[in-house]
Amino acid sequence: MSLLQIRELTKRIGNKVIVDRVTLDMEEGEILGLLGPNGAGKTTTIRMIVGLMSKSGGEVLINGMDAHTHFEQAMKHVGVIVENPDLYKYLSGYDNLIHFSRMTPGVTEARIREVIALVGLEVSINDKVSTYSLGMRQRLGLAIVLVHKPSLLVLDEPTNGLDPAGIRELRGHLKYLAHKEGVGIMISSHLMSEMEMMCDRVAILQKGKLAGVHQISDMADDERTQVRFEVDRPDLAVQILQAIMAGDEITADQHHIQIRIAKGHIPEISRKLMEAGINVYGVSTIKKTLEDKFMEVTGGEQH
Repeated sequence: MSLLQIRELTKRIGNKVIVDRVTLDMEEGEILGLLGPNGAGKTTTIRMIVGLMSKSGGEVLINGMDAHTHFEQAMKHVGVIVENPDLYKYLSGYDNLIHFSRMTPGVTEARIREVIALVGLEVSINDKVSTYSLGMRQRLGLAIVLVHKPSLLVLDEPTNGLDPAGIRELRGHLKYLAHKEGVGIMISSHLMSEMEMMCDRVAILQKGKLAGVHQISDMADDERTQVRFEVDRPDLAVQILQAIMAGDEITADQHHIQIRIAKGHIPEISRKLMEAGINVYGVSTIKKTLEDKFMEVTGGEQH
C-alpha cells in the first residue's frame, strides 16, 4: 500500500476548476516534487491533502486512512510546513519545541533531543528565535513537524527566502530523512535546479491537471544525448555528419557542432571527423535538465 494515495482530487471555485481530477501515488522514503507554472494548482493541491482547504471531489488516503472521513487519525502521520513556519520569536527554540510537542501525546524528552540533533540545532536551541537566521528557523520548523515521528512530510515552498547555503542545508536534512529514516516527503518549489538535486520524482501540474510524473534518474539515462564537439572546421564537420547521419538535426557555431546521438556513436563520429582532417579538441555531453523536461511538458507556458 502506498504511503499517500490521491484519487481524482478536484477543487472548484464557482465555475472555475482549480485542480482537475489529480491522481497520484507516493511511496515511503521518496521525495516527490510538485512543479508547475504559477496558478497551476500546486498550493491548492497541498492544502487539500493536509485538510487546510476543502475539496470538491476525489479522495486522499494516508497510510490507507481516508483524510476526510478519518481526519485526526490520518493527520497523526503527517507533518506540514506551508512556506515559513510560524514560531514564537520571544521564546527559545527549545521552548517552541516543548510548546508544539504538547499537542501530540507521548512525545518524550529523548525524542525532543533527537530531533534537535537531527536538524543540527544543539548549539543554538536555547537562544531566542528572534536571534535565529531564516535558515535556522526553517530547521526549527522541521524539528517541530518531526517531533511526533510523521511518516509523511508535506512542504510548500520551504526554500523561500533561503540563501544558497540554507537551501543546501535544508536539502541535506530532507534527503537524510527520506533515504535514511524512510519518511515520504512531498515538496513544491519554483527552483527547478534545486528540485532536480533533491527529488526522486517530480509531478508536473498545468492548469490544474497532472501533466506527467517523471523519475529524475530517467532523464540522465536517456538513450540519445545532445553531444557537442569542439572542432577547428565546423562547416566541413557539418557536411560530413549530414552525409553519414541523414535526418538528424545538426547545429553549428564558430567553434562547435552539436548533434543528438547515442553515446556509443561518439568514438565513431570523432574518428570520421579526424580522418577528414578536422581537429577535434573536445567532446561534451549536454544533459537534459528538469527545466528542459518542464518546458517540454508545459510548452513553456507561464501565468
